Amino acid sequence: MTATVALYARAYEDIRPRLDALGLDIDVLTFDQNGALSRDGAPIKAEETDVDYLWLSAFISRDKAQAAAFDLALRLKSIDVLQTFNAGLDDPVYKKISAKGTRICNSSAQAMAISEYVVGQVLALFQPIQQQREIQTAKTWQITPFREIWRTNWLIAGFGPIGQETARKVKAFGASTSVVRRSPETGPLVDRAGTLADLNTFAADANVVVIACPLNDQTRGAVGEAFFKAVKPGAILVNIARGPVIDDTALMQALDDGRVEHAVLDVFHTEPLPTDDPLWSHPKVRMTCHTSFAGSGGQLRWQELFLNSLPRYLSGESLINEVRASDI
Repeated sequence: MTATVALYARAYEDIRPRLDALGLDIDVLTFDQNGALSRDGAPIKAEETDVDYLWLSAFISRDKAQAAAFDLALRLKSIDVLQTFNAGLDDPVYKKISAKGTRICNSSAQAMAISEYVVGQVLALFQPIQQQREIQTAKTWQITPFREIWRTNWLIAGFGPIGQETARKVKAFGASTSVVRRSPETGPLVDRAGTLADLNTFAADANVVVIACPLNDQTRGAVGEAFFKAVKPGAILVNIARGPVIDDTALMQALDDGRVEHAVLDVFHTEPLPTDDPLWSHPKVRMTCHTSFAGSGGQLRWQELFLNSLPRYLSGESLINEVRASDI
């Protein structure tokens, strides 16, 4: 039976040759920046349309068409599967879409870029790059000792694709990994595993803490006063999850009293971050503007995820990155 697949018009233009080459039995619908749905250029009513597979590509976010795409998803008569560009599903719209009986798959395409961002930011703190540049400018011959990742202990909170890619990279440097995840299972990438209840205990001997967990009722504010009291003095904290996982007041206190050496923050309670927020100017904060996903290979990986997932759906195989409705 022919499956109805809906995707953003710009994404379809970009991926059409590769999609056509798969020879799938699909009826393609496209939608524009305003969420207007069409088939072969002819407008159709979303409210009267059942869609088997809806792909929200990264183009939607880049073209500022996200609100219209979400509105379309809510207006469609039904959606069997939604594959989104988001890794985190904390936006309330996903719960509304899920409540309609839609199965939702999140994105793992960002994992490679974000894991490189994490390692790059930590290396930038470990390596005296600015000092070396100043020495070069002064033409002074001087040895500059630096800290190695080797034999450091990394605590990774959240072990989805991003946490896994981060662990894979730091293990290659010779670091050890402690992981907080839903199921406390170890493996080749995990030296020690626990659940969220173990977060503060594991923080006591972590040199680097990477927050990569989804934002939900359990994780909101989990990195707070108790965590910072427990964390190993001199630790580096990296947050690439969501801002509300961290209590900013407790973080600032931990930075000021030296409990945390540096914080690398890519996500915040409010985005864009207000210009009067003290995080902008704190000397121990390295902040970026929710940009850790913006690697050069992201678009290709988003496409690969769609092109690998759609045939699996059509053949009745298990879906890639399907998120349990109870976790949305």
